[in-house]
Amino acid sequence: MEKQDKKDQQTTVHVPVLLQNVITILALEATDTVVDGTLGGGGHAGCILEKLGSEGKYLGIDADDTALARVREMLGSDPRMHFALGNFRTIDTLVHEAGITKVHKILLDLGLSSDQLQNASGRGFSFMFDEPLTMTFAHTRAEDTLTAWHVVNEWSEESLADILFGFGGEKKSRRIARAIVEARQAKSIETSKELADIVEQVVPRRSGVHPATRTFQAIRIAVNDELGALEEVLGKSIKLLVPGGRIAIISFHSLEDRIVKRTFALWEKEGLGMRITKRPIAPSRQEYIENRRSRSAKLRCFMKAL
Repeated sequence: MEKQDKKDQQTTVHVPVLLQNVITILALEATDTVVDGTLGGGGHAGCILEKLGSEGKYLGIDADDTALARVREMLGSDPRMHFALGNFRTIDTLVHEAGITKVHKILLDLGLSSDQLQNASGRGFSFMFDEPLTMTFAHTRAEDTLTAWHVVNEWSEESLADILFGFGGEKKSRRIARAIVEARQAKSIETSKELADIVEQVVPRRSGVHPATRTFQAIRIAVNDELGALEEVLGKSIKLLVPGGRIAIISFHSLEDRIVKRTFALWEKEGLGMRITKRPIAPSRQEYIENRRSRSAKLRCFMKAL
């Protein structure tokens, strides 16, 4: 088992989304210090390092220690590469602890990486595996950490329906919430497969998209307070950036994109800088064909005032 875990840490199936667009829009300079709040599989990191000179720095942050281990194996020998374990909502603390005093560029690639969905994570992110219902970004957690198990087995039917509709856009939210509550009355729902089966029983598969997709997304967003974390990192990022610095954000969810769009527009109105993208950049048709998971991606960028 340990041997398999080590192998998983050293390989990645994640394909970075909008890679060339990110490289272009960040307008990288050789001496830049770049902070990546969502290191993931390190796809963006490798290309950004190619643009940095010997005096450049790259700080990769991730809440998942297995992701850090994978990228450290690939890029850890590069002296410009630095790593920090933590949620990007504490970006200011993590940057300070890394000894960085100036940040020129910030990148946030929101959502889950393919490694967490297509590899067995042991945390129940995907309905493709039969794993414990956790869905926390951090691999290790405190005993009082909110998990998907708590949401599925303890939250009220009304609360479940609300998050399934609000965070997942699930039209059958009330039907699914009722089915979850009825199922847990017989026995607690322990694994991702059990949850997926419950959803599929009340929402039959009608297309290529699994009927539990939106349910899993909504629960994951609630467990990790992803929208709250995004609001927090945005507020801290604008303060971290040097004058003329840029922040680029790739979102995959309409609620995330709405927060980014609204925040960038507000910053511009307050004279904090300007939006580089008045409209979001979406994947090309070719990228969509090559990487179906890029279909909902939207890239926005903001430049801090000089």
